[in-house]
Amino acid sequence: MEPFIVSARKYRPQTFKDVVGQEAITNTLVNAIENNHLAQALLFCGPRGVGKTTCARILAKQINRDGTEKEDEDFAFNIFELDAASNNSVDDIRNLIDQVRIPPQVGKYKVYIIDEVHMLSQSAFNAFLKTLEEPPRHAIFILATTEKHKIIPTILSRCQIFDFKRITVADAAYYLKYIAEQQGINAEDDALHIIAQKADGALRDALSIFDRVVSFSGKELTRKAVTENLNVLDYDTYFKVTDLILKNDIPNILLLFNKTLALGFEGHHFIIGLASHFRDLMVCQHHETIALLEVGDNAKKLYLEQAKKTSQEFLLKALEIANQADLQYKSSKNARLLVELALMKLASLSFQGEKKNPDHSTASLIPLGQLIPASFFHRSITTSIKKTISPVISDPLPAPEEMEVVAGVYQQKEPIAEETQPILNTDIEDVLLTETSTLVTEPARKIHIKDHSKRVSGLSISSIKAKKKHELNKIEVTYDEDSLPDDAVTEAELHKHWQAYVNKIDEEGKKILASNLSSDTPKLKDGTTIVIELPNDTMKKEVEREQLDLMTFLKKALNNHHLSLAISVNEETIKRYAFTPQEKYDKLREKNPAIDLLRKTFDLDL
Repeated sequence: MEPFIVSARKYRPQTFKDVVGQEAITNTLVNAIENNHLAQALLFCGPRGVGKTTCARILAKQINRDGTEKEDEDFAFNIFELDAASNNSVDDIRNLIDQVRIPPQVGKYKVYIIDEVHMLSQSAFNAFLKTLEEPPRHAIFILATTEKHKIIPTILSRCQIFDFKRITVADAAYYLKYIAEQQGINAEDDALHIIAQKADGALRDALSIFDRVVSFSGKELTRKAVTENLNVLDYDTYFKVTDLILKNDIPNILLLFNKTLALGFEGHHFIIGLASHFRDLMVCQHHETIALLEVGDNAKKLYLEQAKKTSQEFLLKALEIANQADLQYKSSKNARLLVELALMKLASLSFQGEKKNPDHSTASLIPLGQLIPASFFHRSITTSIKKTISPVISDPLPAPEEMEVVAGVYQQKEPIAEETQPILNTDIEDVLLTETSTLVTEPARKIHIKDHSKRVSGLSISSIKAKKKHELNKIEVTYDEDSLPDDAVTEAELHKHWQAYVNKIDEEGKKILASNLSSDTPKLKDGTTIVIELPNDTMKKEVEREQLDLMTFLKKALNNHHLSLAISVNEETIKRYAFTPQEKYDKLREKNPAIDLLRKTFDLDL
């Protein structure tokens, strides 16, 4: 059986044309050789696995070729490679300098390739300076390093520097496809792109990963096989997560995240990948930036399709949330909860069911009939509308079209006729249902609408005149507490409408509040007091925060405005668990009193 040769060695480029992704450097070196314009000290720097040592070996062979040698001549006797990581002392450099003096036996140049040159000691660098600045005519030095900043400036000033760049995903995937064809392997484009992305710009790493995956999957290289072998999250996972986020489906998002953790992936890896996914969706928003998407053709179609479902505003906020979770992950005490909170925030970005911070300035644009039904006034409230500080008490109430809002107060546009009519027969809905009405939630309140568009100094003469004029036309709305509806309520009706409210808020996305309200069956006490018992104080605070909306719904549904809510906490539920050593001991003593005798007999401590 023939020995296996890894692809990184088997397919190592033999000419400058075979070098992948470094066209600018290879063209420069070829022109320098042809024009006899090659420096005697070269520095190749750049990331690992991008072709520095390969280009150095190709250059060493090319400069000694004159057309008379054999095709397979490699000029091995003219090329000297030194690993500076293990030969970094002054003595090693002195031995190198002694060899430099001897001219080559075959060819024109001796080439010295010093790999990982940044590992040389300070004294070794200093010993190398003079020879590097004025080498013999037959000697060429090629230094290679991944960390140029560790080389002393005096060495850098004596070298011609070539900066190698990372291999792009497209170039790496194209070269892997070529190798797969050479080996007779049927490889999917998406699978090769995943390998290229995993290599992170290093072609040698890409070839090593390719060999490993081929050993796992054989002649059929699929995307699924690559993701399983490399233990990377497939982009299908992020497509599913994004679809669930757009649907505001928090429970399934958390279940999918839990499934991802069960497969062995870290939450940090998950949130980083999700942020990258949002970034890819962002670049798909414009035709000019689609070229920045480094994926296969099949994946690109999926990205373009999902990008149409998302808005730019949503993606910007999603990127901010995901990036914030990434930054806070390592310092978080509960990393899983951090990611889950980020996912819940993402799922709430496009949720239209409720607004956490409503704009108070738009309250005046909502018709009052949408906030308080007109039937509520007709059925239950006996109103008394009067004009305050008015010289004529019996003036009739103006029609809605004759009213206007000035400085936040309803006032009459023109003087009204001197007709009189009973005040109590006036329909309150005709007065209040205008586009500038506000919600009246308490009795004996004046209707004011804040208008900040025109502000006048409180000390000016015009403001004093305006106040006197407006005081004459203020309207005050009052109603009697005794006239509010007070229908009899049964527990069956209470349970029915209570469940209706729970279903309503559950559909609106308030899952936690719906769960809290479903934890106990409400009971009716004294005909008007609704009693509910909750397991802990946290749930009590959540319910109290939403108590106003709950009671408004129940009062309207049950036609009883005198209902009240009493929330209690079950103390026995809280204290049924034993936490401290003394509590545990007391529990054991209740089950078996002999334990107390045992402790006293042997003088035991808790």
